[in-house]
Amino acid sequence: MKKRKNPKTEGLKVDRGSAGKKNKRAFKGKLISWGYLFPSLAGVLLFFVLPFFVVIYYSMVDNPINNQFVFLDNFVKVATNKAFQQAAYNTMKFSAVAVPLAVILSLLLAMMLECKIPFRSQFRTFFLSPMMVPVASVILIWQVLFHYNGIVNDFTGLFGADKVDWLKSSHAQVVIVILFLWKNLGYNMILFMAALSSIPKDILEVAVLESATPLQIFWHIKIRYLSSTILFVTIMSLINSFKVFREIYLLTGNYPYDSIYMMQHFMNNAFGQLDYQKLSAAAIMMSMVMVILIGILFLTENYFGKDVEG
Repeated sequence: MKKRKNPKTEGLKVDRGSAGKKNKRAFKGKLISWGYLFPSLAGVLLFFVLPFFVVIYYSMVDNPINNQFVFLDNFVKVATNKAFQQAAYNTMKFSAVAVPLAVILSLLLAMMLECKIPFRSQFRTFFLSPMMVPVASVILIWQVLFHYNGIVNDFTGLFGADKVDWLKSSHAQVVIVILFLWKNLGYNMILFMAALSSIPKDILEVAVLESATPLQIFWHIKIRYLSSTILFVTIMSLINSFKVFREIYLLTGNYPYDSIYMMQHFMNNAFGQLDYQKLSAAAIMMSMVMVILIGILFLTENYFGKDVEG
């Protein structure tokens, strides 16, 4: 006699078989995904993560030859170094002035262009043009403008003002702030224009119908929806403010006027002297400050933008 098949057990076998095939497919898919990701992960580990740990190691030894572990001695030496203190102060002062100006002015420009003013496209092109200008050309323009015998002094001389050697005086950081804003406002402005265009129009229309003033609409609606873009623009501007060394170096060399001697000058000079311990300790300290600042920015954005995301 033939045994009768139990439909329940047969169904379980089919389910187990299909589940096993699904698990195999999922495992195979994960292997393929990791295979595609491996070159990128290997590159990040090799060129970013590993060098960072090497920098930490160098910051805690006396020199690369003896490799004597000194723990925090290098950090203490760097923190008490007068050149480091001057560079850190100048960098913090520059970032504290340039970054808020870059965010606020670019937001104002974006809102002005949103109002459909005359010559809108030409105005936008004017602010985007610095992105297409090579650094060497930018430096040449600034030297022509702010040289002792440059255009700015010629213009101020028409009003009886004395000539100023802009890049070798207390006004040097003002010149660099203007250069920084000229280079970065256009990019930030485009980001804010994109964010403003993505704000739901119906919410703005309801606010107008409810007799909300333009200032109330800006603070209670637009700023809320722009919080993530403001965070991104602020972080990018902060990073760019630490990269302004390139322009200063091309304008003034290794040892510029005191007010524009930045952290990158200090580290570049340490590298030139093969003082890897000083260089590594300064880099670690600067990265820690950056992490703290960016963490504060993220917490602020989460506080102001949480109701929009929800």
